[in-house]
Amino acid sequence: MFENLSHLALQQYWWVIISLLGAALVFLMFVQGGQTLIYKLGKTEEERNLIVNALGRKWELTFTTLVTFGGAFFASFPLFYSTSFGGAYWVWMAILFAFIIQAVSYEYRSKPNNFLGKKTFETFLFINGAVGTILIGTAVATFFTGSQFSVDKMNLMNLSGDKMPIISAWETPFHGLEAVWTTAKLAFLQNLSLGLAVFFLARLSGNLFFINYIEHEQIVERARKSLKSNAILFLVFFLFFVIRLLFIDGFAVNEGIVSLEKYKYLHNLIDMPVVLILFLTGVILVLFGIYKALLRNDKKAFWWVSAGIVLTVLSLFLIAGLNNTAYYPSTFDLQSSLTIQNSSSSHYTLTAMSYVSILVPFVVAYIWYVWRSMTKKQISLKELEEQDHVY
Repeated sequence: MFENLSHLALQQYWWVIISLLGAALVFLMFVQGGQTLIYKLGKTEEERNLIVNALGRKWELTFTTLVTFGGAFFASFPLFYSTSFGGAYWVWMAILFAFIIQAVSYEYRSKPNNFLGKKTFETFLFINGAVGTILIGTAVATFFTGSQFSVDKMNLMNLSGDKMPIISAWETPFHGLEAVWTTAKLAFLQNLSLGLAVFFLARLSGNLFFINYIEHEQIVERARKSLKSNAILFLVFFLFFVIRLLFIDGFAVNEGIVSLEKYKYLHNLIDMPVVLILFLTGVILVLFGIYKALLRNDKKAFWWVSAGIVLTVLSLFLIAGLNNTAYYPSTFDLQSSLTIQNSSSSHYTLTAMSYVSILVPFVVAYIWYVWRSMTKKQISLKELEEQDHVY
């Protein structure tokens, strides 16, 4: 079946898979957002225990999705992996560190003889929630604004010893951190706006998750109040990012040659009406969910917003890589920019991986089953007291 597809079709197929994983990751970041609200919503140790344990039942899903996202990217588009992870390593190391301390915190926060104290691990959870979301959002924004790197595959033939035989080279000493302070055409504002949009979106989703899942009147009431301010801040940064995205120059690919094109990402939405519909539907669902939560006190608003997040993020990934667009552009050398054509694995590798991807719906169904089993009823202080294992 898959072996009969062209190399380009397989590349497009795997870009869609990567986009879906990225969308799922952003949806699951309600865990990170919730972690930044532990002290805002929990005023007593009992309340904080309830919040942490509500999130503790879901945190592994986010971590697993992040690892799957990175693994799928590495297998399908290895040149991106070597360029970004090998060049912008300070950003990725910071993200990795943030997720490591998250795992440690859930494991040891309530262990006997915890000499660091619960507050230390709760601080770690806040760091993961803030650093993880902002840096991931900022890193993804460089798919549209570009990074300073060069690619020369002929370097692999360099055996003289005068320089390293590597394909990609990062051309700044900051190795990814420049994404948040470069002044080139105000790209850092574009990058940071998406990072902050993801941060406040995660907090927004975290509040909705608590409203939906926690049986505690005071926590739910505080979550409703917190929801309003985070929704406003999310909309401010998200609208700034999207509006500016539609009017900036994009990185178009024509017969393998990369060039700047005015309104490229706007053109991508127009040229791909299905993606435009997905994007508009996603935005409407997010706004509708916020409306349902704030004005209708609907505890199920979490699912409206979650569906909107998945569709919106999926659309942004699709316009970044499809329709003859360089998904990882180089502002140092345009022709070093990465596209789904010049950075992918071989036809054989993508074909083999595609057969494995058939199992994805079964994995999703299992995750959904586990989710439903764990959230059949709201978590309460009484239930927490009856449990043997607490986070």
